[in-house]
Amino acid sequence: MADLFDGIVMAEQRFHGEGFQEGLAEGSHVGMAEGRRHGALHGARVGSEIGCYHGFALTWHCLLQKCTDEKNRKKIRALDSLIGMIQKFPYEDPTYDKLQEDLEKIRGKFKQVCRIVILAPKCIFEDN
Repeated sequence: MADLFDGIVMAEQRFHGEGFQEGLAEGSHVGMAEGRRHGALHGARVGSEIGCYHGFALTWHCLLQKCTDEKNRKKIRALDSLIGMIQKFPYEDPTYDKLQEDLEKIRGKFKQVCRIVILAPKCIFEDN
């Protein structure tokens, strides 16, 4: 008879423990799936942004190569710096601890290059 009462008394604890374990397993599964979706979306956005900067920099670099004056050499150096930063960006390592910091540096360099390059693209459109 004592075993019957012990079973009843312990049932609540057992069900609580089983429910906790089931909830933990389900929550872990759902959390993993949600984390993957969020990571893929965020990674795609970062990749698209960096790709846009890279295309911009390579295009302007090619356009400015025909101009050899000092002003354009300065622009080319700034573009080279941006291209170098982009090429060193760790696309394949999402655990890189300075990912956001490096991304902010690239954004800042892009803004700087825009100010330098776009203000006076006169040489590009001249027939040589």
